Amino acid sequence: MRVTQSVASGGPGSLDLNLLVALDVLLEEQSVQGAARRLHLSEPAMSRTLGRIRKALGDPVLVRAGRRMVPTPHALAVRAEVSAVVERARALFAPGRDTDLRAVSRTFTIIGHDALAALYGARLLARAAAEAPGIRIRFLAESHVDAPVLRQGTADLEVGVIDSTAPEVHHELLHEDRMVGVVRAGHPLLEGELTPERFAGEADHLIVSRRGKLHGPVDARLAELGLERRVVGTVGTFPASLFVLRDTDLIGLISYWTVPLAATLGLVTFDVPLRLPALKLGLAWHPRYDADPAHAWLRACMRELLGEVGQRAPDSRFSNQWDA
Repeated sequence: MRVTQSVASGGPGSLDLNLLVALDVLLEEQSVQGAARRLHLSEPAMSRTLGRIRKALGDPVLVRAGRRMVPTPHALAVRAEVSAVVERARALFAPGRDTDLRAVSRTFTIIGHDALAALYGARLLARAAAEAPGIRIRFLAESHVDAPVLRQGTADLEVGVIDSTAPEVHHELLHEDRMVGVVRAGHPLLEGELTPERFAGEADHLIVSRRGKLHGPVDARLAELGLERRVVGTVGTFPASLFVLRDTDLIGLISYWTVPLAATLGLVTFDVPLRLPALKLGLAWHPRYDADPAHAWLRACMRELLGEVGQRAPDSRFSNQWDA
């Protein structure tokens, strides 16, 4: 989109609305070179445009951090609104354009744990190529620091177990998931009846925690039974944990929807002999995207992919059979 209109700014100069388009791309690419390529400009021209944006906002917008550029706090604060304004302008100047997915040119950022991209990335990208070839998908891993990523515009859609309780964020519950145990094939724990005592004490445990915690709901439940397990380490993502479990006798946990990922590595899953809380698997997004056809398409894609988990999941009552 290119807008040739300018509006009075109350001073001797004027605000070129094209700067909004350039700012939107700069904040998305976080690179003058990348933004220049996207906007079909030379790098010097893009650098001059960044200079005009900095002058208009009274803020550096992007600053050098080693070999890359990072947005300033002010740039992060306005990023979502800039993106929303540009999209509204596109709809205004090209009525009905965004209803044709093949004509949409967007980059969507999905945030969730790494198993999301590992399990569904290929299928989602293939669907985008077939139905909306101008849409690019960027997967971001969950951070160890909680931040309002949807409100700030850092991410367009959150998928998985949603931690956000911000009142302005829309949530959609897809189904309830559960945790299952996972070990290497041939692990001694798989032989005989599995009791809470054997689960806690027969082998050491590995925890997945993006914050590096060494305890969790399992430990609380074991404590209620007068039991304790030995946790020898943590990793930040479920896929990373599977490679550790494959080559050790450690016991791990994964959410049920990631079982196919464990199966590809030859790992074996089992019902945990404890009553653990259910995991609410769903989607979350900012209401600025409610009526956005392209975002609605993205939500529908993830709803369909994750809906398959609910269809193959066994009755969740199984997890209550160990009601000690």
